[in-house]
Amino acid sequence: MELLKKKILSESEILPGSVLRVDSFLNHQVDVELLRACGEEWYKLFKDEGITKILTIESSGIGIACLTAQYFGVPVVYAKKSRSATIGNDFYSTKVVSYTHGQSYEIFISKKFISPSDKILIIDDFVANGSALKVLINLAEKGGATVVGAGVAIEKLDKDGGKLLRELGYRVESLAKIKSLDNGKIEFAD
Repeated sequence: MELLKKKILSESEILPGSVLRVDSFLNHQVDVELLRACGEEWYKLFKDEGITKILTIESSGIGIACLTAQYFGVPVVYAKKSRSATIGNDFYSTKVVSYTHGQSYEIFISKKFISPSDKILIIDDFVANGSALKVLINLAEKGGATVVGAGVAIEKLDKDGGKLLRELGYRVESLAKIKSLDNGKIEFAD
């Protein structure tokens, strides 16, 4: 997706450890028009799949998931990173390791929001090692739902997350695939 690639080239920053900072448009300050365009693109890719819910993880995925859900006309469910009193005692949970933050935490989804009749599209901002997508797939499947696929804004091809998920049979549609961040330069795969 050219609009996203242009934004990455003009506004992102490469941090130590091959971390790509995109907080000026994707996951801190949000460029709503860009996220709308991403949502429209995923709708074109998945519109014939009978999607009933969009699933994401708190917090960076929420904005992009909401704008995507508008195209499908379905609700967004997001995995919470803390167990609040409002979630009650009937929930699915699992642990996830954040590539960016380098820490492990437990995430939660109320059982009332995932059912066997659901066809779920997972939406997230990044895929690197794939741990966030894997745990979202795990939570959806615990509820008996069918995971139709995942839409990811940026895939880091120097990590194996997207590749491993595809090898497991999941459809992963990334809008910008980064081949390399070597020498402070962004190289796209396509």
